[in-house]
This record gives sequence, structure tokens and C-alpha cells, in this order.
Amino acid sequence: MDSASYRVPIVPHSKKRYLLKNWQIYSMILPGILFFIIFRYIPLAGSIIAFQDYNVFSGLWGSKFVGFKHFEALFTYPEFFSILRNTILISLYQLIFGFPAPIILALLLNEVRKMMFKRVVQTVIYLPHFLSWVIVGGLVINFLSPNYGIINQLLGDFGIEKIFFMQEPGYFRSIVVISGIWKEVGWSTIIYLAAVAGINSELYEAADMDGASKFRQVFSVTLPALMPTIMVLLLLRIGHILDLGFEQIYILLNPLVKDTGNIIDTYIYEVGLLGSQFSYTTAIGIFKSAIGLILIVGANQLSKKLTGNSLF
Repeated sequence: MDSASYRVPIVPHSKKRYLLKNWQIYSMILPGILFFIIFRYIPLAGSIIAFQDYNVFSGLWGSKFVGFKHFEALFTYPEFFSILRNTILISLYQLIFGFPAPIILALLLNEVRKMMFKRVVQTVIYLPHFLSWVIVGGLVINFLSPNYGIINQLLGDFGIEKIFFMQEPGYFRSIVVISGIWKEVGWSTIIYLAAVAGINSELYEAADMDGASKFRQVFSVTLPALMPTIMVLLLLRIGHILDLGFEQIYILLNPLVKDTGNIIDTYIYEVGLLGSQFSYTTAIGIFKSAIGLILIVGANQLSKKLTGNSLF
């Protein structure tokens, strides 16, 4: 028989046998799958109440259908666009100043050669992530207190009058962004440090032989290698541009800065939980999801054309 014409038949593996053989792997991902099914997909059926005058006693299927009534109420609410502007501005500030911070920190830590010092720094900057916003918010308020806050004490040493940071609307967004960076920058740095560790060392050796300085190697080797990771995380962040996080804003917010600090999440808490307007707040949630979907799809297509990196 001609060996060239002989082909070994490919026998497909039984899916059942494959699953039984690798049951340990599938058992590890099962809790994650169940989490998303129970807490992400099943609750989607409740979105129907955005088109109803939902009544707890009538139930999901017994409540009166009202169409787009709650969406009309949302867009005609006098303060809606002010709340939306606050949400977008704070989110953009966090994107502009907060997103590059862990990248820069990862690049700086990557150049540290004293491993003991590097580990101490990493531990110190990671710790704030494990603190709740109740604790962090209390620290921020105490630091900025006009009476006993360390910031105002330092200003007083230089002959500068006390500043009521937490009562001035102009300072609120900056406080939110800076405190958010302080709390999360260390934790976000882990992803970029892991990506940097995976870069082929031969690339740095080749760049060094070509006479590239450390600064030049960052722009010619490190950042291009990090670009896929950066783009994926940026796209995910853009998709959540209207999700600032309720805890941080709620802890720091007070009536004096509400004009610049009231966002969609705090508004949902006020009218949804405190006001029991469940259908109205569900309509707001659908609006947020629709905007996030449009942004992430648009940004994904733009990234695919410009950089070749995309989520899907």
C-alpha cells in the first residue's frame, strides 16, 4: 500500500468521556457559571417592570403595562441632565487621571531592582483596596476637616486660610477622583505587572544592544507589549462609564455639594429604595445599560480599526 495515500482515521473523542476525564476543571468554573446565571441572567426578566406600574402585591405579571411612561418621566425630569452631566464628568475625570495611574505605577515598579523594597511598596499600595469606602470616606473627611484635618493644618503652617474642602462644590469631583486613585491604583497595578512579567526578556536585550536607554525601552518594548491589555481594560472601563460606584459618592456626598456630586447611582437610591419607585429606577437602569452597550460596541470597533485590538 502506498504510504502517501494512507491516512490515519481521526476518531472523535466522546464528549461525555472528555467531560468525565476533566471534571476537576469544569467543577472549578461551575460556581462562576452559576453565579452569572442566578445573579445576572435570571434577574433580566425583572426588567419588564420598567414598562409597568409595578405593584408588589400584584406581582410581575399582574402589574399594569404603561409602555414608555417611565422613560418619558426620566427625560422630562428637570434635574436629569444635571445628574447625567455630573456622572459623565466624574467618570471622564476618573478615566483621564485614574486609568493611566496603575500603568505608570507598574512601569515604575518594574524598574525597581531591590526586591525587598519593591515588595514593601507593593504591599503598602495594595492595602487600601481591602478597606471599605466607609473607612476610606471617613479618612478623607478627617484629613480634609477644617478644624483638625492634616491638610488644613499644613496650610495653616504656611499662613493660608482654612479651606472647607467638603463643603465646596468645586473641590468635590477632585476629591472623588483622587481618593478613588489612592484606594484602587495599587490593586489595578497587579494586572499590568503580570503583563510586564510576561514580556520576552530578549526584546530588552536586543534594545539594549541597539543602544536604547531605559526610558526608550519603555516606549519601544514595554508599552507596545502592554497595549493589548491596556485596550481591553480601557474598553471595559468605557462600557461602565455611567457606573461610578454608589458607595464612594454616597459616603462623600452632602447637601452643600449635591449640585456637582449627585450622580445616577445616588439618584436611583433616593427615588428607588427610599421612594419605592421601582419601575422608574428600572427604566434608569435600562438607560444606563443601553448607553454602556453603545459605547463599548463603538469603542470596540474603533479600537479594532486603529490598533487591531478588540474584545470581540
